[in-house]
Amino acid sequence: MGKYIIKRIINMIPTLLIVAIIVFLITRMIPGDPAAVMLGPQASVQEVEKLTEELGLNKPLHIQFFDYIGNLLQGDFGNSLTYNQPIADLIMDRFPNTVILAISALIIAIMIGVPAGIISATRQNSILDYTVTTISLIGVSMPVFWLGVMLVLYFSVNLGWFPSTGMGSMDEGFFTFIRHLILPSLTLATIPMSQFARITRSSMLEVVSQDYVKTARSKGVREFIVICKHAFKNAFTPLLTVMGLQISSLLGGAVLTETIFSWPGMGLLIIDAIEKRDFVVVQGTVLFIALIFVVVNLVVDILYKVVNPKINYSSNKGGTS
Repeated sequence: MGKYIIKRIINMIPTLLIVAIIVFLITRMIPGDPAAVMLGPQASVQEVEKLTEELGLNKPLHIQFFDYIGNLLQGDFGNSLTYNQPIADLIMDRFPNTVILAISALIIAIMIGVPAGIISATRQNSILDYTVTTISLIGVSMPVFWLGVMLVLYFSVNLGWFPSTGMGSMDEGFFTFIRHLILPSLTLATIPMSQFARITRSSMLEVVSQDYVKTARSKGVREFIVICKHAFKNAFTPLLTVMGLQISSLLGGAVLTETIFSWPGMGLLIIDAIEKRDFVVVQGTVLFIALIFVVVNLVVDILYKVVNPKINYSSNKGGTS
């Protein structure tokens, strides 16, 4: 187990390096001159050229790349061209807000999606099963930007129940904070909720037909205990995989949701940086999100061993011991 964790940590290095190379090249392809955008349309050619030299953008591309990698190895993500502060400070300021939104969405998705999947599997081929399956399919296919706009239009504009934008502050009261959180959390939870329901249903259908489940029922064990203790416990491993991927996606992919609701998180920071041609912020935030993905995947693999002790990490081919 320990060797496997060390090996995975070492494998993270080339993955992050590849991401850094791709992001570096893509950000240099963004149309527009960062220096000209920062100075505005009234700036002279001489002023733009001077700022370009100060930012090091007049250097050859390979020199800029090696400078960028050298700074990363020292733990320096660089300084924002527009915010005029270290990227690490910007990330640490925005990332907690994204975590709050992502955790809220994940809780909603688990509380609704997993029970829906269990009920659908235990009532297979019933009207309830067809209803859950249909809603799950619609939820997975639902465009996030459209759903967010519709929720704002109905619950904020028409009914006035919830604020349409902003995060709110705990200083204004816990209830005010929750009111700001509900709509973006529901929007962000739609896709993972639907996926949890579908994966839970398919996993449960495979498990409930196993002999040990039938044996538990034949012994007179209550159906609730059979489903929760025997069936769901063994059906949880595939769901854990999807949860791990969704956690990464929620933490790093809430760009549209944060933009619609003006939620001051990582997603909104990336959009602002792209609009302002602040490629340094884009590089730093995307690389940080990539780090989240690989770390979460590592944690999920470790949890596999906790959930299913039969998994053998010492084998190169995988499998169980």
